[in-house]
Formats: sequence, structure tokens, C-alpha cells
Amino acid sequence: MQISIGALTLLNNVLLAPMAGITNLPFRILVREFGCALAFTEMISANGLVRKTGKSYRFLNSSLNDKPLGVQIFGSDPAVLFDAAQVVSDYGADLLDINMGCPVKKVVKTGAGAALLRNPEQARLILRAVRKATSLPLTVKIRSGWRQGEIKALEIAHIAEDYGINAVIIHPRTADQGFSGTADWNVIKVIKRHLCIPVIGSGDIRSPQDAYNMLTSTGCDGVMIGRGALGNPWIFRNIISFLE
Repeated sequence: MQISIGALTLLNNVLLAPMAGITNLPFRILVREFGCALAFTEMISANGLVRKTGKSYRFLNSSLNDKPLGVQIFGSDPAVLFDAAQVVSDYGADLLDINMGCPVKKVVKTGAGAALLRNPEQARLILRAVRKATSLPLTVKIRSGWRQGEIKALEIAHIAEDYGINAVIIHPRTADQGFSGTADWNVIKVIKRHLCIPVIGSGDIRSPQDAYNMLTSTGCDGVMIGRGALGNPWIFRNIISFLE
């Protein structure tokens, strides 16, 4: 099934998640050969892009057969994210994602990633700044909240829609869960029920049946595959065939 995110129409609704140390150019090209509709770079520091550090720019390496390309950036300063969004636009990305879900301590301690789930006002300022900076299709990737009892996903999703973000990607684990336990797909269902923009679900998809179950039980518009693609790039082909 095709899915449109802003002006970008994808051939299907099965996407590759941004994964640090994993989703480099060779990996992205590999999964595209198995039908992945949209692949993301590794998470890139907005500060690094603005300061023009070589490491950050290397994450933008791409090629003609690496399309359409999603670039994910993270940071906590709206002004820096504004500038970084313009850098990404100039590099020819097809879509920009703002990370508001990474639970890694070195990211969270800077106020970025999942820390923004505890600071909706800062998230609002960031999304407003990035929307002003670029005409690219924009997404935001979030978790369900910081911890149980602090479930902020719906609030952040509403903010995203209000400020012109074109889709919300939700991994329904809390930040303090990391990758333990199970993803609460009901969070995806709730967000989808309340938004008009596309909602893409992620978390615990390791088979075509899992993808089908998420789509049908939550009503989400697409699925994003992360760890389920490690050592298993053909999962994209298998899911697409199963859904057909």
C-alpha cells in the first residue's frame, strides 16, 4: 500500500528505522533491494552539522540508488536545529526526521532525544523552528513517554500536527524501558485515532505476521522495521508480499 508523507509518495508502507551504527549507506542500499520504501540515515547531531564536523557530514553520504532518503537529526536547541535542517535540505534529502525518542544517556543528558518527552514546550519550539527552516516533508520519531505514568506521546503528537509536521513515527516503549519488555501497540492505536496526519508504528516487528497484526490492530498507516531487519534484510520483501 502506498503512503504519502507531505509531498513524498512512497511505493509501499514498509520503512527502515534509523539505527546508530547500522543504517549506513551499504545497509540502506541492501534493504532497498528487498523493497524497503524509505530508509533513514543513522541519527545525526544537529550541533555536528552546524559546526561542520566531518563525522556528522559522513552520515549524509548517499548515492543515486539510495532514494528516497530520510535523514534523522537530534538536538535540543531550536536555533541549532533550524540551521541543521537547512543543511540537510541543501544535501538533497527527501525527508527530515526529528528524533525525540532516543533513550541513550549521552543524548538525553543534553536535553535531546527522549528528554524532550518530558519537556513538551521545548519540543514545540523545536518543531516550529524546523518547520520554518525547510519545505521538506517532516516527521518526528517519539516513544510513548519517559516512564510509566509519564505517557506524553499523544501530547507531543498533537503538537507535531499543529506545527505542520507531516507524519508521526511512534515506538511505544517508554524511554526507561530501552528495548526491554514489550511495545504497547495500544499507544499507536490511540495516536492514530486522534491525528489526521499519517502515523507509522514501530516496535516488535520481526515477521510479516507481526507487521500485519500492527497495521490491523492499530490502524496505523505504515510500519517501521528496526532490529527485526538485522541479519534479515529480506524481511521487507516478505512483509510486502504478505500484505499483498
